[in-house]
Amino acid sequence: MQDYDLSRATWRKSSRSNGNGGACVEVAVTPEVVGVRDTKDRNGGTLTFAPDQWHTFLTSLTRG
Repeated sequence: MQDYDLSRATWRKSSRSNGNGGACVEVAVTPEVVGVRDTKDRNGGTLTFAPDQWHTFLTSLTRG
């Protein structure tokens, strides 16, 4: 497993986030990897996906 430096990445909070106690995620998209982390525990770890894996995941969500 490769570690990616996402310290300079631009993180976006999920558009589905609301006032539900902070249960939301943030996503950072770079040319090499897509990072996903917990908004309330930003130092708790990051899931990383190859861009094509992330695209497949998002496509599957839109198809139900």
